[in-house]
Amino acid sequence: MVSIIGPNGAGKSTVFKTVFGLLPARDGRVLLDGEDVTNRPPGELLRRGMAYVPQGRNVFPLMTVEENLLLGAYTRPGSAELAGEVAQLYATFPVLSESRRKRASDLSGGQQQMLEMARALLLKPRLILLDEPTLGLAPLVFKEIFRIIENLRRLGQTILMVEQNAAKALEISDYAYVLELGQNRYEGPGEAIRNDDRVRRLYLGR
Repeated sequence: MVSIIGPNGAGKSTVFKTVFGLLPARDGRVLLDGEDVTNRPPGELLRRGMAYVPQGRNVFPLMTVEENLLLGAYTRPGSAELAGEVAQLYATFPVLSESRRKRASDLSGGQQQMLEMARALLLKPRLILLDEPTLGLAPLVFKEIFRIIENLRRLGQTILMVEQNAAKALEISDYAYVLELGQNRYEGPGEAIRNDDRVRRLYLGR
């Protein structure tokens, strides 16, 4: 679990778009399990096991919750394990199970965020990118999203996350980067970054 934090305009979401091939990389490399995937198109990255949950709500509003969810398996047609994996995701996101026949447009913002995460997980990704997963959510939904993220981390899912609540992100991160004006200012274990006086003063408001 790795987090990227920093002020607005620091370039955090730009990093994600570059990693996922939506923007060209002008320098550096993107490695996935040691393989150079710099500037590969998003479709190829999906097939290679990289999933991306961008900012905002990106569901198909007129499709049902279950139809939206099953789109996450389009790279795995005919998978024999699919039914069991869907059942497991419904257990992880019970609100989606209760709403599976509803249109996605009928879900709240937090529920739509959960649907996006579940859809990405159905890809069985080696790496999942979460860009501001709690942006604009009510406090109770915020806690539920973080509970799910922490559980995924414990289960061994590799996660790279940009999160507005830097203190909470650092609390559950194994490693973290602090960006400012597109530059990597600090990096280190999540706990060390959280307790760094400079980071606390400049980014955590403490």
